[in-house]
Amino acid sequence: MSHIAIPIPNLQGKQDIEVQVTINGLKQQLHYRVELFYWENCSNPTAHRADCISEMLSHQDPDWTVYYIGAPTDEFVPITFVKNESRSLIKQAMA
Repeated sequence: MSHIAIPIPNLQGKQDIEVQVTINGLKQQLHYRVELFYWENCSNPTAHRADCISEMLSHQDPDWTVYYIGAPTDEFVPITFVKNESRSLIKQAMA
C-alpha cells in the first residue's frame, strides 16, 4: 500500500478528520481522529508511560482502532485512531 502525508493544522484537543480520496475513479472516504492523552489523567501517574497509555485507551470507543501513536511530550501523547469501517478499506487496499 502506498502512503501520502497530508499536513493538518495544529489545533488543541480532539481532531475529527475525514479524508475523501479518488483513486483511479474510485471514491473512498476515510475517517480518522487525533486525541491528546495527558499524562496527568493517568490513574497511576508513577507507572510506566506505556501502562498509562494502555489504561487510558481501555476506555475508548470500540468503533475506533489505534492507528498511530505519536511522539510523546512531557505533557501528553498524541494518538491517531481510524474508524473501523475505514480500517476495512485500508486492509483491502493492502491485500
